[in-house]
Amino acid sequence: MKTTALSAFIACILLGGVDAADPATALDQQVAAAIKEIQAQQTTIAENQVKIDAKLVTVGEAVRIARIYSSRGGH
Repeated sequence: MKTTALSAFIACILLGGVDAADPATALDQQVAAAIKEIQAQQTTIAENQVKIDAKLVTVGEAVRIARIYSSRGGH
């Protein structure tokens, strides 16, 4: 899925408006911009994953404590 989206994104850039004066430079600039955007997205995804992992640990601990208290309740 990710490679398909990435391929489509790069294809759109390559087929997009390329400057007629110097196509190689314009293309290089577009590719560099696309790479920077993808790197920024990957950084954001990695940061979000760290936050998700931390929240899962917190929820897991809350569930563990709730089980301890419920077992001591003496139903």
